[in-house]
Amino acid sequence: MRFVTFVAVLALIEYLIIGMLTGRARGAYDVKAPATTGHPIFERWYRVQMNTLEQLIVFLPALFLFAQLVSARWAGWLGLVFVIGRAVYARSYVADPGSRSLGFGLSFIPSVIMVLGVLLATVFGH
Repeated sequence: MRFVTFVAVLALIEYLIIGMLTGRARGAYDVKAPATTGHPIFERWYRVQMNTLEQLIVFLPALFLFAQLVSARWAGWLGLVFVIGRAVYARSYVADPGSRSLGFGLSFIPSVIMVLGVLLATVFGH
């Protein structure tokens, strides 16, 4: 379970870093709060931050439920793929929003696998 907890903390640290980078972009491109539109690069960072938040809402509970009901080892590895996927997503989305597919897939698919795994473990038992 330590591995799973470590991965969850990595995901949270990653989100904090994305938040700081979004704030830095707000300052660099002079987008005054509470505005969420302005310079395209700021808007991309903001979208990365919001999409990551949206993904975390599914990822974190799925990670711990999958670890408990299916496999802690696999939960950890799937979680690492999620964290890597979010980094790829952020980098590619800011560079060119059209290139975000790989990063999105690397973070979305592990969450789907874990949610379905928990559902199956709940319905059919261990």
